[in-house]
Amino acid sequence: MRKKKAKKQLKMTKFEKFIYTFAIFLLLVSPISIVFSKATLAKVNFEVEQEKRQIEEQEKTNEGLSMTIDELASLTKVQEVAQEQGLSYNNNNIKIISDKK
Repeated sequence: MRKKKAKKQLKMTKFEKFIYTFAIFLLLVSPISIVFSKATLAKVNFEVEQEKRQIEEQEKTNEGLSMTIDELASLTKVQEVAQEQGLSYNNNNIKIISDKK
């Protein structure tokens, strides 16, 4: 008769079990965390682009308003408004005040 070989059972220590469990946990969690971080990054990039568009629109609005201010403050516009109100524009009556410190 043949003797059956006794199978040796490998006993794992608690530390080895912990290492294997931790490695499996990392293998399962890392793809999920990568997808989550990329989705968050894409969302932030989208928000940044929206803010850039809003800033550009506001800059265009500001530029247009600045041009309107310059037009309304021009000498010809002042003379035109004065004539509409029945006033006369006399350059000799204008005094320039400067702020010297």
